[in-house]
Amino acid sequence: MDDVVIIGGGVSGLAFAFHAARAGRAVRVVEQDARIGGCVDTRTSADGFWIELGAHTCYNSYGAFLELLEGLDLLGELQPRGKPVLRFADGAILPGKNLGGLLRRMSLLQLARSLPRAIGASPEGRTVQAHYGRIVGAGNYERVLGPMLSAVPSQRADGFPADMLFKKRPRRKDVLRSFTLKGGLGAMAERIRRQPGVTITTGRAATAVERDGARFAVVLGDGERLAAELVAIATPPRTAARLLAAIIPGAAAQVGEIAEAAVESLGVVVRADRVAGVPYATFVIPLGPRGDIFHSVVTRDVVADPTWRGFVFHFRPGHTEDDKLARIAALLGIERGDIAYRAERSTVLPSPVLGHRDVVVGLDAALAAERIAVTGNWFAGLSIEDCVLCSRAEWQRVAAPRA
Repeated sequence: MDDVVIIGGGVSGLAFAFHAARAGRAVRVVEQDARIGGCVDTRTSADGFWIELGAHTCYNSYGAFLELLEGLDLLGELQPRGKPVLRFADGAILPGKNLGGLLRRMSLLQLARSLPRAIGASPEGRTVQAHYGRIVGAGNYERVLGPMLSAVPSQRADGFPADMLFKKRPRRKDVLRSFTLKGGLGAMAERIRRQPGVTITTGRAATAVERDGARFAVVLGDGERLAAELVAIATPPRTAARLLAAIIPGAAAQVGEIAEAAVESLGVVVRADRVAGVPYATFVIPLGPRGDIFHSVVTRDVVADPTWRGFVFHFRPGHTEDDKLARIAALLGIERGDIAYRAERSTVLPSPVLGHRDVVVGLDAALAAERIAVTGNWFAGLSIEDCVLCSRAEWQRVAAPRA
């Protein structure tokens, strides 16, 4: 019998496993996919060139994540990242970059009328569209800033609570301001896999959680039952609600209020001389309220390579692979045969709206007396740091001595 069973092997589940194992517990992580890491998804070509299909950047303000990396002896593996260049696309990549490119596409008259509202403007209690639209003007938001902000969560962010999108955190001055890991962020997941006390089971889905006296049983798809003193659910909201329904219906009801959105990511690796016309280190965002079939294009150029370049397109759902490859070829100015390596993933992301904080408060209240943890990227934010913070807090809650 394991001390702890964790359902979900993404960043949140692995961070929970790290803390539980460090406390001396025997931990089993059950992941339905063949791979672990969730939104940390590093893929490597036969030539050893890696790309990130999900999360790609960490910052020295990620204190909980840096604590985890220290515990995994990975601080020495930090890899500096160059600065990406923001560019916009309207069918093709447009001239102009960064702030200049941003301002060139805005109505300066509308901006001048709106900017005074930015003084003392608080995001509290406002949607992303309401908060930023009043700062730059509704038209500027719809044409330019809205698509730009939607690139952050890879979904239309208009209805997000504005205070969830960006957070100011203390920075560690002894760490690179912006970094990845040598070989990609997936190194973190693999290091946790090898931690003493951690067992990873992949390719098997949990179908139910049941009470078994003072303990719990996690039921797998083939009927196997995993007994544990503690259970952590680290899955997307819809799955978490289903697993909680039979044992803590109040918690399930809270989680069931959280919407989800899908994003389909397709990464390609191309020889550098085949994409010489694509500006180096380009981060592409499509313009306009209708945008494009993708939310953004993330470049691997920030970790330079003399031979290869990588581009990851985060597509809206519902498009065929043929549509995606045609769009990639057109934007990069290449033939499909120029793609030396490609990899893809589908991701389910939370889609919070105003009132989300009340949902989280209600969930916390429903779980307060339980030895079941619920963690994920749908509590305070979507970043790696938000995942690790949530998992650390949940471990501390369920591991605390009971009266």
